[in-house]
Amino acid sequence: RQGGRRTDNMMASWNNNRKIKGVLLDISGVLFESGAGVPIDGSVEAVKRLQSAGLPVRFCTNETTMTRNMLTEKLHRLGFSMKDEEIFPPIPAVCKVLQKRNLRPHLLVHPTAALDFEGIDTLNPNCVVLGDATAEFTYHNLNKAFQALMSMEKPILFSLGMGRYYKEEEELVLDVGPFAKALEFAADVKAEIVGKPSETFFSSVLEDMGVSPENAVMVGDDIVSDVGGAQACGMLGIQVRTGKFRPQDESHPKVKPDSFADNLLAAVDLILQASK
Repeated sequence: RQGGRRTDNMMASWNNNRKIKGVLLDISGVLFESGAGVPIDGSVEAVKRLQSAGLPVRFCTNETTMTRNMLTEKLHRLGFSMKDEEIFPPIPAVCKVLQKRNLRPHLLVHPTAALDFEGIDTLNPNCVVLGDATAEFTYHNLNKAFQALMSMEKPILFSLGMGRYYKEEEELVLDVGPFAKALEFAADVKAEIVGKPSETFFSSVLEDMGVSPENAVMVGDDIVSDVGGAQACGMLGIQVRTGKFRPQDESHPKVKPDSFADNLLAAVDLILQASK
């Protein structure tokens, strides 16, 4: 243990072959517990240590229940320091895709997050965009999205992330993924994922940082979307034992993190060792 925190040995590839030049951090479950009004112990200090070390840090989230500006303000209230443009949620990314491809979405998203779609043409939809709509995931609303897809000659479905669940106020709750899978099955369409674990999403973050995948690390609480998605792009992945982490993640059949850490502060200990 270091300072009362347990840290695990990294795989040989971490210590021998990689020099960390950029860090990607999940937000919910890493910086703060979803639904909680306080940061996870040590997380504010951990972010400050990374920033003080001169490492570029980007905050990667599939959060779609609030606007990016609202999320930035919430993080500032919790004591974190970052700029709007250092936070990468899916909605600004999907808006760029919609504009580039001249697409008009039928939106099934959280009412608050809908503000980030201001200026996007939604008349006569030729695609569906699905976010974490929480209580808006009613039969009526899902059926409307299904009917929109079925009315299209070439249906296009965007899912803002593909998470299975997350933790909110000590309970696990359904994320957007199960609802996206329902629409995929019903409409016989494959969703285009915008957000984690999409390689396109991670690549856009790395490009913004000016860091290559082999010199970057992702820290997250979701072993599939955070760690698995990052590793599939060539990055290192650290799984923290906070947020939605469950003990069975340590024996996941498909994803093997480069390290586990009790929390973000312990993960930063490892990262700073590998950045020298």
